[in-house]
Amino acid sequence: METSKKQSIVKRILISPIGRNVKYFIRWALIAYIVGFLGGAIGGIFAMAISKATEFRTGHPWILFFMPLAGLIIVWCYQVTGEGKNSGTNMILASISADEKITGATGPLIFLSTILTHLVGGSSGREGAALQLGGWIGSQVSKIDLFHLDEKEQKMTIMVGMSALFSALFGTPVAAAFFSMEVISVGIIYYAAMLPCLLAAFLGKDVALKMGIEYDLFSLGDIPKLGFKTVQPVVLLGFLVSVLGILFIIILHGFEHKSKQWIPNPYLRILACGSAFVILTVLLGTTMYSGSGINLILQSMKGDVKIEAFFLKILFTTLTIGGGFKGGEIVPTLSIGASFGAGYGNLIHFEPGLMAACGMIGLFAAVTNCPIASILLGLELFHGDGISFFAAIVSITFSLSGYYSLYGTQKFIYGKLKNVYLNRLSNH
Repeated sequence: METSKKQSIVKRILISPIGRNVKYFIRWALIAYIVGFLGGAIGGIFAMAISKATEFRTGHPWILFFMPLAGLIIVWCYQVTGEGKNSGTNMILASISADEKITGATGPLIFLSTILTHLVGGSSGREGAALQLGGWIGSQVSKIDLFHLDEKEQKMTIMVGMSALFSALFGTPVAAAFFSMEVISVGIIYYAAMLPCLLAAFLGKDVALKMGIEYDLFSLGDIPKLGFKTVQPVVLLGFLVSVLGILFIIILHGFEHKSKQWIPNPYLRILACGSAFVILTVLLGTTMYSGSGINLILQSMKGDVKIEAFFLKILFTTLTIGGGFKGGEIVPTLSIGASFGAGYGNLIHFEPGLMAACGMIGLFAAVTNCPIASILLGLELFHGDGISFFAAIVSITFSLSGYYSLYGTQKFIYGKLKNVYLNRLSNH
């Protein structure tokens, strides 16, 4: 009788609000641990491979001339695996907001093709690949019978994987978690995913650090106090960066769309774009615009950048991503924003390093439509310095950049300028 009473008490506790909360925490902490560990390990291996590829490229500049051949190999890999219509990051976002399925070949393909793109100098990032890898890992873990996840919970696990990989590669766990929660549907943050996304992001970074991964963090040095005089240049930069974000997306997606019309065959298309990339690099006599763009960011932070650098980076990134090479647009976006901001700072003779940082964060917000994640990214990248300036420019670029996005499957649930329900895709 006493045993039956104890069992009844335990049962009541388990079905009580407190019991449900504890079960939620244990379940999602376990999922976050598995995804975070896998994401950190795979992200660490991926980061080391990218680093080795970049190191080889910088030591052997002649590898650039193999870019057209690398492009043909990438297209062949996607065609032979039946992934020719794989839309990359757009597929990952659509798997959460719609019924798109993440295929089993997504992870291995983006892993190898991104490394190959970086090896020959393609102007692409690695964080877009991280979102795809992370989404793939989350998708695989969500299928484990032990967790008994329903469809909505499986989608949440994809977001957890995105957080872990983004954090492992970029070293910004809080921004990584909120980006994954914010990027799917503009106007809505998936707070239910906050606990597992943050846990996986912190664990992913920790695992990558233990593997010897080092992160690119920047210093602003002495910055002026926020005031009427110091905020005016930031406000004007915000207007300009809003326009820049729209132009970048129109050029990138416009070229990608038109190139498929001009050259329907993917082999010929990537061959043409790879050859154009090589010719343009030789004509300019510099490899500054090859690779992700971290080198361009570092130069911009010093104010040592040409006024046309941002446009050339847009051009090289468009040829790379629009032509069919793989990677991501995030670091190239940051380098475009940084070089534009530094050029603007030099032009008006006002703190080019600070303007470069504001350009980075402002353009990121403009093209991803993730204002909270953008501010957090600035906070983590710059050790907490300049947060007031970042918040100011993000508020402007997010509001004025329109309904454009790097990701065609991103949804605008609510309006940017008015609190109205939209539920529309970007770029339409």
